[in-house]
Amino acid sequence: MTSSWLLLKGGHVVDTESGTVRQDQDVLIQDTTMVKIAPDIDLAEEVPRGEAVEQIDAHGKYLSPGMIDMHCHMTYGESNAQEEQDLYTSVELRTLIAAANLRKVLRAGFTTISQPGGSYYIGVGLRDALVSGLIQGPRMHTAGRYLTTSNGLTDWYPDHVGVPEGSIGVLTNTVDEMVREIRHQVKNGVDLIKLADSPYGEYQAFTDDEMARAADLVHQLKRTITIHARGSAEVSAAVRAGMDWIMHGNSMTPEVIEELADSGIPLVPTLLLLANLADYGGSVGVAAHVRDNVKRLLDRTAHTLHDAHDAGVTFMVGTDSGFAVTPYGEWHARELQLLREFAGLSAAEALRAATTVPARALGMEGKLGTMRVGATADVLVLESDPLRDLSVLLKPGGINAVIQGGRPIDSSDQEQEQRWHNLRSRTLSHGTVLRRDFLDGMSPATAVTNGPGVKDPDLTEVFHLVKRFERDAVIDIDEQEKA
Repeated sequence: MTSSWLLLKGGHVVDTESGTVRQDQDVLIQDTTMVKIAPDIDLAEEVPRGEAVEQIDAHGKYLSPGMIDMHCHMTYGESNAQEEQDLYTSVELRTLIAAANLRKVLRAGFTTISQPGGSYYIGVGLRDALVSGLIQGPRMHTAGRYLTTSNGLTDWYPDHVGVPEGSIGVLTNTVDEMVREIRHQVKNGVDLIKLADSPYGEYQAFTDDEMARAADLVHQLKRTITIHARGSAEVSAAVRAGMDWIMHGNSMTPEVIEELADSGIPLVPTLLLLANLADYGGSVGVAAHVRDNVKRLLDRTAHTLHDAHDAGVTFMVGTDSGFAVTPYGEWHARELQLLREFAGLSAAEALRAATTVPARALGMEGKLGTMRVGATADVLVLESDPLRDLSVLLKPGGINAVIQGGRPIDSSDQEQEQRWHNLRSRTLSHGTVLRRDFLDGMSPATAVTNGPGVKDPDLTEVFHLVKRFERDAVIDIDEQEKA
């Protein structure tokens, strides 16, 4: 049986591990693996006679490893409202939408993702379909539904509604319930268990014992575990429990930062969602006071993350893609720039946070996120050196080609222009109540065009996650800092 061969000719190889560039290198790929990296490779010596070699001219281009997004929710369907994630779209349609959106993420240069929670076991099905070649997209590492308590992130509906089967979360208020759910999810094929602590770090929703028991069982079953933890108390408890990585960490005391640094457990800050809300939310109808609260949270986060970086905390890239303000394939690489701005990482450190560090966390060190012989051939062909300017990963045309597992990804069609998302809502009207005095003195046409309360629906569908910023008991940052 003959091999497939691909030669990337004359490119500058970006070594993310050392933060250096090797000039004018050929990269020879056999099937899915890089087998030689050297100047002027002699194909007659390396390739069996009669086997064809596809060649890509990479002269003047930069060859960098495919990136890894450790926080990408493929089942969210670019949602504006929590109900879109949990209620309005069938499991069958959610699956098809997610499968279609995967290609957008891949074309953005992210050849591997981890999905820390989503609807049903759609992630498991997507992962297996990707492995079999049934669909195209980044290879996936996936959780099932978040495990939460009644005080945690995903038990957000009132008691008379409960936690619907379609919710991205599942309610586990006792250790026995947590154990039962972990065993059930592992039986159904998840790679990862995700715990959801308090929404914005205002308290610790899981006890120390609950976290420790969950982590011990997950590791016994040879899986990994992470947690949504924004505040000091839950981050500290997660470190003691031995979580494999921790999401967010917006507010940490110096003592907790030191604990996290000493543990070596990576942190995934997921800054993109907050930054897009703060910087661009006004363009899509996010209220000014919400944007102000987000900006204050980001200011606080910046102090925490700079201190964490100085203390030696390990960072990984995760984007929280899947919301309407973090759509698939559009913004992923901005997270690298945000890690520089809000945590003080160098360009080389930010690249490692998107390549070698998550590869290690996923048990694929030396196989993913690196340009070395023996590694999987996930390669980005870039216009310029990302070690000098990370914006090349984000700007249009910056990525000339994406190669995943030795195969160039076709980007010739216009699919990137299309959007597929979950059903929006069952809302009849986004305006005011239609009282009779509202229309006094107006013709019907005038009322439609000029009447008070008539708004553009797209600008009023602000998703449920942002609504939480409006609750004083949840987001009163000044009071949290005093406490």
